[in-house]
Formats: sequence, structure tokens, C-alpha cells
Amino acid sequence: MKNFFRLICCLLLFQNCTSQPSKKVNGISFVASGEATTQEHLDAVVNINANYAAVMPFGFIRNLETPVLQYNTDRQWFGERAEGVKQYIEMLHKNNIAVMVKPQIWISRGEFTGYLKMNTEKDWKVLEESYLDFILIYARLAEQMNTEMYCIGTELEQFIIQRPKFWNHLITEVKKVYKGKLTYAANWDEYKRVPFWGQLDYIGVDAYFPISKEKTPTIEQAKSGLQKWKIEMQQISEIHKKPILFTEYGYRSVDFAGKEPWLSSREMKSINMYAQTNLTKALIEEMYPEPWFAGGFIWKWFIEHNKVGGLENNQFTPQNKPVEQELKKYFKLYGN
Repeated sequence: MKNFFRLICCLLLFQNCTSQPSKKVNGISFVASGEATTQEHLDAVVNINANYAAVMPFGFIRNLETPVLQYNTDRQWFGERAEGVKQYIEMLHKNNIAVMVKPQIWISRGEFTGYLKMNTEKDWKVLEESYLDFILIYARLAEQMNTEMYCIGTELEQFIIQRPKFWNHLITEVKKVYKGKLTYAANWDEYKRVPFWGQLDYIGVDAYFPISKEKTPTIEQAKSGLQKWKIEMQQISEIHKKPILFTEYGYRSVDFAGKEPWLSSREMKSINMYAQTNLTKALIEEMYPEPWFAGGFIWKWFIEHNKVGGLENNQFTPQNKPVEQELKKYFKLYGN
């Protein structure tokens, strides 16, 4: 009998040691372009072992107090409107890449969408009607194209705080026309306060957590800086009984990239590939093994792969940089 139990224990230990990592969302944020995407463009996405892409139509607002969204117009780039979204989805699905449709708002001069807030009840009603139409147009398209996931908004903290009843209504209306998985992309300092996670499938986080004040953090330093955020995310996941999904994550290839990772200022002129690589590796190695973590979408991926990124580029894209090969390795490990 003792030998029998020893055999069972050895088999279980062997099984645990040889089991493969669970499959995750290994996504890229597929940036809208002025042109249709081609198979050549998609070859680079396939090559990195991505299994998901976020396709992002845009609506535009003049300023933080303007209640009317402009969207799906001829003045927009091809990839920012319905025609382009449909073509991108078709090409991605043809390459066996799942899709999250993720409509976003752009406010003139790059104002932060989390501050969007109306001054009168009349303007709130106009904004709600305009935003509902915007979201439902692309929810219907997402259903028509059999996309796997839909995101109902991105970084709209004040809108949600001020108008919670509207968001409940919006989710109800979206579910009438779209049957796939739902999420919302909350900013890293917002997601704990979002009141409607129970109605969605994923807790979406734009994961620009500050994790290091070092010019070039080591992988170990970056992992250490992630710990408090990781504990917090696990707690929120357990409270709502929903997995965490990074609707955006990534780091610029600049000095101090982990200090305030959300910054996109052109005034930051340094180039630091080691910082970007170490921070990205630390995040994936810490988060991806967790059973409550669903994966994420790297920010950001341009369709003309051979013309972007590179060793002289200090922006977020991983394309043609050392970190791209790291992503390829991890995406293979957690996706295939």
C-alpha cells in the first residue's frame, strides 16, 4: 500500500512538472491606418505568435466639455471607421487571430478621456445618446463578424462615476446585439472603482502601473515593483470572481520607462532598449503564470511592420526592437 501511494505521488509530481502553461490572450493593439491591411502586414503578427488583436475604431470630441461624438465619417482614416474595422477583422480571422473590437475616444490635443465630464444635464443626455450609438454600431459589427470579444469603453472614469445608470443601460443594450465576451478598459488607477464588473466577462486594465524609479531597472527590480499591484489585482479578481485582462500594457524604450509608464511626451528623447525589454519581461513572467490572469494586448502594433519601430525609436511599439523577440518567445509559450 505504501508503494502504491508513493507511485501516485510520483505520477502527480511528474504531471505537474511536465504540464504546459495555460493558454492566454497574447494580443497586439492593431493601430488603425489610412489603408487596408494586407497579408504582408499580417505575416508579422503571425510571426510574433499573437493569437489576438485589438481593432480600434475611433470617435472624436472637440474638448472635455463637448457632448457630441464624431465617428464613422469619411474624414477619418480607413481603419478608424466601420469599413476598415470590418476589413481588419476579416484579415485577422483569415490568419486564425481572434479579435477584440475596442472603440475609443480621442479628445482634441490629446486631453485625457478620464476627465470627460459634462456641465449640464442636457449635455450629459446628448453625450449618452451619442456614445450609445457609437458603441452599438460597433457592437453590431462585432456580432456580424463573429468577433470573440468586445470592449465597451476605454479610460472614462468621470463618465462612469457621474452616470452609473447610463452604463448599466449601455451594457444591457450591448448584450441585446452582441453575444461574445465583454470587457471595459479601465485605467490602472481606476479599475478598482468600476461598479459594473459583475456584468462583464473580464476586468479590463490598461496596465500602466508605476513600478520602478530606476533609469534602467533590472528584471528583478521590476518584478519587485509589481508585487503590490499584483496583490491588489488578485484581490479585485477574487472579489468580483472575474479574470484580469490587460486591455493595454507596454513600456516605452526610454530611460525611466517604469516610473510613469503612461507618458507619451515627445520631450522624452532618450533611447533605452534595455529598460523596455526588462520591464516587459518582468511583467509577463510575473503575471502570465497566474490562473486569475487572462493575458493582454501589447501597446502598440502598426500594420506596416517594416517601416516602424527600430533601434532609433523610443515610443511604445515593440516592433523591430529587442523586446519583439522576447514577446515572440512568451507568446509561443502561452498561446500555442
